[in-house]
Parts: sequence; structure tokens; C-alpha cells
Amino acid sequence: MFKMNWDAIGERNWEAGLDRGVLYTATADDPYGKGVPFNGLTEMTEKPGGAELTDLWADNIKYASIRAAETFGATMGAYTYPPEFEECDGSVEVVSGVYIGQQDRKPFGFSYRTLIGDDQHEGANKGYKLHLLYGMSAQPSERARNPINDSPDATTFSWELNSTPVAVAGYKPVSHLTIDSTKVDADKLAELEEILYGTAEEGEEQAVEARLPLPAEVFTLMGYTGVSGA
Repeated sequence: MFKMNWDAIGERNWEAGLDRGVLYTATADDPYGKGVPFNGLTEMTEKPGGAELTDLWADNIKYASIRAAETFGATMGAYTYPPEFEECDGSVEVVSGVYIGQQDRKPFGFSYRTLIGDDQHEGANKGYKLHLLYGMSAQPSERARNPINDSPDATTFSWELNSTPVAVAGYKPVSHLTIDSTKVDADKLAELEEILYGTAEEGEEQAVEARLPLPAEVFTLMGYTGVSGA
């Protein structure tokens, strides 16, 4: 009989960290075709929702249960944000340096990275996970402005994010896609990261702009052939 072994050497995995935030906004040709660094990212709390069960009753018994569709949201925190995020936050620059709020909020995509550690590597150096978010929109949130005192701290910004999932052939629509560097081919992962972060090779006249590929393109790049289109 097989005997379980808990906390075996090399199996004590854990996750930590948050970095490499990238904001993707629309261009004329691509809804996620303009990627820019999102510096100062301090929080990305993922908040899946929905999926509640509704019980059906008939003949004086519980007849069946129907589960609602699942949704995805998040709380994002940062010390700063790129100018491209202003329209996503309902702010428009009327003339240089003059902004108005309460405007339409532009949808966007986002990517970030979390780190993986285990008992065989110092720190979180075993690998990492790339998180790709689609169809995101930011809700207004309060911002506390405090005077500088004997315990100063920088102002932090926070947004509640909601999502409208994108279609994926053969699967339900998705908002959140994760790629584990410890399980995918390194060359394919490097190619994906060139798409996500852009390229600027020495001697190139024009760098390749960063963009967020749709799930079907990611699947194909990683070697899956069961999905065509998105």
C-alpha cells in the first residue's frame, strides 16, 4: 500500500513577491496593443467571485443544484501609476498638466509576476508565475492625503478591479491566465516574455512594442494545438 510522505525534500513549495507589473491599453489595431511598465506596484489581491449554488426543489426533495458563473476581480495597490492609466481611472488631461475626473473609464489588460520558492533554493528563486489579466476595469476608490509627520509614509493608491472575460474556443470565457515557469519550456516562455515586455535589440531601428496576447495565442505559443482563434 502506498504511504504518503508529507514535506518531502524538494516538495516544500511556496509563493511570495509581486513585481513586473505591466499595463496594456488599446491601440487602433489591438485592444491590448500598448504595454507600459506599471511601477510602484504594492498589492494585487485576486478576488474570484460568483459560483454560488442555487438549490432546486421538487417532489419535497432537493432535486438538483445549479452553480452560477464564476467572476474575477482584484484589489490593486501602488505608490504610483503610469500616465496611460489615468484614462483607466476616469481622469482626462484637458490641457498639459490640467486633469478632470469622473470621466469614462477605459478598459485595460494587465500582467504581473509572483515568485516561487522551495527548500532547495535560497529565497524565492525556484521560478515564477506570470499572471495575465483581461477585460479589466477600475472602480473609484478613496485616497487618504496625510501631512508629513514624525512617521512619514508615501500616499498609496488603491483600485477595485472588475473584469469582463474574453472568449476562448473550447473553454468558458476567462479573465485570468497563469503561466508557471517551472513547468513550461524555457524557450517558449522567453518568447512569450518578449511579447509581454517588448524587445529593444541593439542595432534595431525599431523595437517591438509590448502587447498582451489573447489566451488562444498564449496556448498556441506554449504548444497547445486544441484551440484556434479567441
